Amino acid sequence: MDIDKSLAQAPMGLGDMPMPEDQPALEIEIKDPEELDIRGPGFALHMEEDDEEEDDFSKNLAEDMDESELMLIANDLIGDYDNDISSRKDWIQTYVDGLELLGLKIEERAEPWEGACGVYHPLLSEAVVKFQAETMMETFPAMGPVKTQIIGRETQDKKEAALRVQEDMNYQLTDVMKEYRPEHERMLWGLGLAGNAFKKVYYDPSLGRQVSMYVPAEDVVVPYGASSLEQAERITHVMRKTENEVLRLQHEGFYRDVDLGDPVNTMDEVEKKIAEKLGFRATTDDRFKLLEMHVELDLPGYEHEDDKGEPTGIALPYIVTIEKGTSNILAIRRNWNEDDDLQQKRNHFVHYGYIPGFGFYNFGLIHLVGAFAKSGTSLIRQLVDAGTLSNLPGGFKTRGLRVKGDDTPIAPGEFRDVDVPSGAMRDNIMPLPYKEPSQVLMSLLGTIVEEGRKFAGSAELQVSDMSANSPVGTTLAVLERTLKTMSAIQARIHYSMKQEFRLLKDIIRDYTPQEYSYDPEEGDRKAKQSDYDMVAVIPVSDPNAATMAQKVVQYQAALQLAQTAPQLYDLPMLHRQMLDVLGIKNYQKLVPMSDDQKPVDPVSENQNILKGKPVKAFLHQDHQAHIMVHQSAMQDPKIQQLVGMNPQMAQALQASMTAHIMEHLGFEYRKQLEMQMGMTLPPYQDPDNTEQDEQPIPIEMEAQISQMAAQASQQILQKHQQEAQAAKNEQMQQDPIIQLQQQEMELKKADLDRKVKKDQVDAQFEMAKLALEKDKIDSQQYQAGAQLSVKTHMDKAKLDAQEKSQGFNSVMDLHKHEANLKQQQNTSRSQHEQNMQNHELKLEELRQKTQQRLAEQRKTQKPKE
Repeated sequence: MDIDKSLAQAPMGLGDMPMPEDQPALEIEIKDPEELDIRGPGFALHMEEDDEEEDDFSKNLAEDMDESELMLIANDLIGDYDNDISSRKDWIQTYVDGLELLGLKIEERAEPWEGACGVYHPLLSEAVVKFQAETMMETFPAMGPVKTQIIGRETQDKKEAALRVQEDMNYQLTDVMKEYRPEHERMLWGLGLAGNAFKKVYYDPSLGRQVSMYVPAEDVVVPYGASSLEQAERITHVMRKTENEVLRLQHEGFYRDVDLGDPVNTMDEVEKKIAEKLGFRATTDDRFKLLEMHVELDLPGYEHEDDKGEPTGIALPYIVTIEKGTSNILAIRRNWNEDDDLQQKRNHFVHYGYIPGFGFYNFGLIHLVGAFAKSGTSLIRQLVDAGTLSNLPGGFKTRGLRVKGDDTPIAPGEFRDVDVPSGAMRDNIMPLPYKEPSQVLMSLLGTIVEEGRKFAGSAELQVSDMSANSPVGTTLAVLERTLKTMSAIQARIHYSMKQEFRLLKDIIRDYTPQEYSYDPEEGDRKAKQSDYDMVAVIPVSDPNAATMAQKVVQYQAALQLAQTAPQLYDLPMLHRQMLDVLGIKNYQKLVPMSDDQKPVDPVSENQNILKGKPVKAFLHQDHQAHIMVHQSAMQDPKIQQLVGMNPQMAQALQASMTAHIMEHLGFEYRKQLEMQMGMTLPPYQDPDNTEQDEQPIPIEMEAQISQMAAQASQQILQKHQQEAQAAKNEQMQQDPIIQLQQQEMELKKADLDRKVKKDQVDAQFEMAKLALEKDKIDSQQYQAGAQLSVKTHMDKAKLDAQEKSQGFNSVMDLHKHEANLKQQQNTSRSQHEQNMQNHELKLEELRQKTQQRLAEQRKTQKPKE
């Protein structure tokens, strides 16, 4: 950016210069302020580049501290270091003594005689070599030791970032960090022997990259009572540096510029013993011995303060580097992140453990099977020496007996002259009674070695003991029982490697470009910083399986389960994973998957199905046409005949074709629903497509779609039912047999209608007949009533006449006669009503029978139709 400065903004002295009156005010245009250099008579103006001040947070605090304070700190820390050394004395002594049992140094023995057997039993070295080889192949395959794990919900961006991070970190560990694999192998060797090994992860400015160096257990001193590196109050890394290396670091300002004198050419007892046991002759070391101590201190002038600015007395984490010979402190630096308000300790070490013990330091093979190796060495030496003495025995001879050619051992087929003073030669020689190697010792040796191998977890599974027809589950159980100890150790290594990769990931991320710009010719990085924030890195090793054999058996068990229910398993993915375990290259091409498929025509799909290749339907295809082509191929008699020659293959092909047709059918139904709903449904989430983003539908939208889909599905169902019924009717009309059946049904229906009509006429006749009978009864009842009334009147008139003529003696007789007449009249009426009710019941019964007969005729008529 161009910067315009007016006169008022010019530096002091420039405004005092004489300027002509006819010239405008001076204006200075500065293109690059950092390169500005103005010179003139009596003044000079320099716009120098602002140098970045030294980072106060990461500076060497020892530069500003008093020597007396530094000496007090150094004395205290060296005393703590000596106490830590004493606390692990027994552990380190066992480790040092056990190094001799490896047999790396050939021993020339003079006891019990010159040239006695000096062989070591290889039990310990065998266990260490086997552990190193198996663990190395498991934790560091050819493609790299790192794989990634997505944090949170999986998206396509995260999957792509995970792939880039995995490739970038494997590239860093296999190609850029050339020392990583050798250091890892050395670490596994030391881990198996001592039970402890350490990795130091840091950024090396001289290399311009991250490093992860192996540190032997004897060079990392931790208080024995510490539970872990994170909880340890003190960690001391014993380093050896040459005089030139120290001078270089002092010149670069990393260490204080103090006179250390000449290195003290001494080695401690542990270092001497380790060198002697491993076959080296080392008594002095012309390097400086530096103690890099990760401790917590309350340094004067750098105290921890509370919110009010008052010292709290809380110790803060620092890294203090001390030269052991002179007790000079070379550096004190803060050991927490600058933006960490909690000021928590940064950890630069990773602890690998074999078998955890009571204290901080774990136990290794030397501690576990060292006694077995020592006993086996003793027994094998006794057996070899017994064989030597048995083959070349010694004894006593008389003083006068002389053997020509001295008393050297006699070679096979050699005869020597002997001067015998008197008597027979056997009377002048008495060999000592040496025995052959003992079978008891031989059996004892085998028992000790076998128990040691079992305890070390290096026992071999006897394949000859396993039947070829043994179930996979049985084989897996035997493997698991045999490899249980090794599996637990591998799980601990897997956890430690995860911590190491986490430290490496943080360093690699900090020095990774912020933007993605990959150019293979330029060697640019494939990943960017944001990629590392989205994923976690973990080892490729499987903590649940220690060896390839165990993994293969596990996948065999999975394949057997898949055969029982193949519809539940992704068989191509299962086969791919097993090929990957077996180390087969380009296994992706050997087992194609549906995700790799592209849309093809239905004829090509049929060909792929017949060849046993996977097929896949896509949403945009013409699914009805595909279904018709596939169904035609399934119903083709020639294809059925040829495929039927292999029943097992025919069943598999039929299942594959049916599944593919169902896939097309599902897409076709989806299209119909979308047309009926008048909208596009959310993208289809294919469970077999691992590359597809899993974006869940919002709850409200899912509820609305469900309601609309329910209505649309009912409409489609009714439409399909009507179409199916219409098609069925059309098919029935075209079938001659169906037509004959329909004609027959029509005749039967006509006959039934005739019978129904006849029954109806009969019923009407019966009802008319009943009506006539009722009318007749009514007429008779009327006539009877009329006759009774007439008779009553006549009787009354007669009585009246008789009363008049004869005269009744009393009125009571007359009333009694009237009551009798009324009773006779009521009796006649009740009989008439009873007769009417009986006729009505008969008429109702006849009606019910007629209706029942008509209903039965209708029921029999419907099924026939």
